[in-house]
Amino acid sequence: MTEVTAALRSEFAPTGTLRVGLNMSNFLLTRTDAATGKPLGVAHDLGQELARRLGLPIQFVPHPNPGALADAANKNIWDVGFLGAEPQRANEIDFTAAYVEIESTYLVPAGSALKHANEVDRKGVRIIVPAKAAYELYLSRTINNAELIKEAGADASFKRFVDEKFDALAGLKPRLISDQAKLPGSVIVEGSFTAVQQAAGVPKGRANAAKYLSTFIEDVKASGLVAKAIAENQVVGLSIAALA
Repeated sequence: MTEVTAALRSEFAPTGTLRVGLNMSNFLLTRTDAATGKPLGVAHDLGQELARRLGLPIQFVPHPNPGALADAANKNIWDVGFLGAEPQRANEIDFTAAYVEIESTYLVPAGSALKHANEVDRKGVRIIVPAKAAYELYLSRTINNAELIKEAGADASFKRFVDEKFDALAGLKPRLISDQAKLPGSVIVEGSFTAVQQAAGVPKGRANAAKYLSTFIEDVKASGLVAKAIAENQVVGLSIAALA
């Protein structure tokens, strides 16, 4: 790892405290402690480890969804963010390589003719997807034939999927498994349309911090710290990303 200097600490944390932005809508990586109301989870644990190595105090800055977290990158609200790495977000954020991947696919209603993820993008198919999720940004770039409808949040998307009889609900596979249990006869199609690359990032203009953060992410993957955080938080549905 690069030597931690006063200049590096200052670049990471201009206020003197490392402000770590978290996407609280990703239940695989973040959760709220029922007793304290404070954030916990895999991303929280990695943020703690980063602050420890930098020798900085830490403040967690929860955001309700990834779009809000990404939109705050240039507003001096957070210093390090944990969220899906998407090209649209790279204009404001320097991302590391992914530390985990999450399969994204579709839930379809009972009796659907759609059996595989690669069959969904066709004329006449209506897909509903949570707005500003990393996989929504991916679908917005790649869907050519189906109609893509965006809704605020996974809960509201599922409700509209049921109430308005959409042809497919796009989401992270672990979330869709829980949605499937609430809708008898619904099916998760075979295959996936992408794997969301969950990464860390710093606001643009912090080149040395970005370099250190990238090295940090590779180290916590290689050393087993990511695997340990996943195990300690009892998370199912995450795959540790390959080393860059």
